[in-house]
Amino acid sequence: MQDAYDYIIVGAGTAGCILANRLSENPSNRVLLLEAGGRDNWIWFHIPVGYLFAIGNPKSDWMFRTDVEPGLNGRTLAYPRGKVIGGSSAINAMIAMRGQAADYDGWRDLGLSGWGWDDVLPVFRRLEDHFLGSGPHHGVGGGWRVEAPRLSWPILDAVRAAAVEMGVPRSDDFNTGDNEGTGYFHVNQKRGRRWSSARGFLKPALGRANLELITDVLVDRLVLKANRVSGVSYRRADGSQHVAKARGEVILSAGAIGSVQIMHRSGIGPGKWLQEAGIDCIVDRPGVGQNLQDHLQQRAIYKVRGARTLNDTYHSLFQKALMGLDYVVRRRGPLTMAPSQLGIFTRSDPTQGRANIEFHVQPLSLDKFGDPLHRFSAITVAACNLRPTSRGNVRITSPDPKTPPSIKPNYLSTDEDRQVAADAIRVTRRLMKQKALRDLHPEEYLPGPSVGDDAEALAKAAGDIGTTIFHPVGTAKMGKATDRQAVVDASLRFLGVEGLRVADASVMPLIVSGNTNTPTAMIAMKAADIILGNRTTGA
Repeated sequence: MQDAYDYIIVGAGTAGCILANRLSENPSNRVLLLEAGGRDNWIWFHIPVGYLFAIGNPKSDWMFRTDVEPGLNGRTLAYPRGKVIGGSSAINAMIAMRGQAADYDGWRDLGLSGWGWDDVLPVFRRLEDHFLGSGPHHGVGGGWRVEAPRLSWPILDAVRAAAVEMGVPRSDDFNTGDNEGTGYFHVNQKRGRRWSSARGFLKPALGRANLELITDVLVDRLVLKANRVSGVSYRRADGSQHVAKARGEVILSAGAIGSVQIMHRSGIGPGKWLQEAGIDCIVDRPGVGQNLQDHLQQRAIYKVRGARTLNDTYHSLFQKALMGLDYVVRRRGPLTMAPSQLGIFTRSDPTQGRANIEFHVQPLSLDKFGDPLHRFSAITVAACNLRPTSRGNVRITSPDPKTPPSIKPNYLSTDEDRQVAADAIRVTRRLMKQKALRDLHPEEYLPGPSVGDDAEALAKAAGDIGTTIFHPVGTAKMGKATDRQAVVDASLRFLGVEGLRVADASVMPLIVSGNTNTPTAMIAMKAADIILGNRTTGA
């Protein structure tokens, strides 16, 4: 064993950066943080619109792909995950979103004490440094900076007015526990620059003598002795192999994909899967890699007339120069744009008890991330099912850490999800026919006017245009010990293995009704509270 630490954190993503900050606050705790990616010293990690260059780039993205998806009519999707300090918070949409109070009360009702809305709201508030100031819903002084967007688009104002015409209430804050409404997303930025978990939590702590960050390392496996994790084995970029010893705990924070890969390579997971991958099963835990949930969006595109969109600006050298100048001088304009600016949370049909679909509305259109914007004026109106019932899985196929995992989200594999997808397209069409948009002459480009309004045709269209919104969760779910699919308990301790916790998006038992980055940050903050509060009790 080389070097001993009180805590070893695997993954310097959204969760890992927060854990490293919190666990190293006490100088008596020696903390090691291991990250497979590198430092965030590339300009496009910091200019908000840089997601266009970071997603699909092997220097910043793991470049995963799903397996062929029957529900998507045989297509396979790119599955971006951040590969840099800050993880996916360094390349994501920057949307600060908690979900709904009922989501967390649902976790509590599964027997997960301490995870109800009233329990997590104080954690969200303590996490934040919010532009709205301190109040019942928000806090100031935390490392998670939240600001209002720094640009506006008249065409998005028109879509918001159309949503109100359709009966959706206006909302100036989606993060009060009930996000039904239409308004502009709050963003993780500070004065026009992306605010990642690395920037907010890791970098302020890196000067501490008791915190060590090692980047560009690949964790091969956990070291298990007598049913206890005693350390991790990792490989540096030069090929050298190292082992770090954990006096206290190892905390997996490599995400819903990465944490599963490490557990599987360590012989922890469904025995049959491990055997098929050429791994000896040490701990047979069926739920490791199961319960994958993700938000699938139907990216409807509408051509418009008489209004400016980013498509028009993008193809003009003069306009591009003005955009750059505006950003340099004022830190404003399109270079500060999150991928989506306007949100609409509503119900796919009147029988829904609460908002169950979310629209991300963008003043642009393109075939897929990484492609140029279209040469016609258009907007994207993408609706996703907030609480899908489809469940997928993640599993390794080889002991080689460089071999990509099998990712099977199983999108649209249930009747409920196909129905919601069809209804979401109907809601989209109804939205675009409102009087507020009449002067823009919206023309459906995708899924296209040839697609009929019957459920079968719409479900097939959803499979044709559906794409991930990059929210994989649930693959190491919290649950009671009596739940065979549970992987960790309510304190995030691995069930059946000592000295190991998981603290990232993988522990969500049910996906939240909104974007998942801020809930992941909350999980990390709460995990630190649990670890620091319970260290002497061994809980």
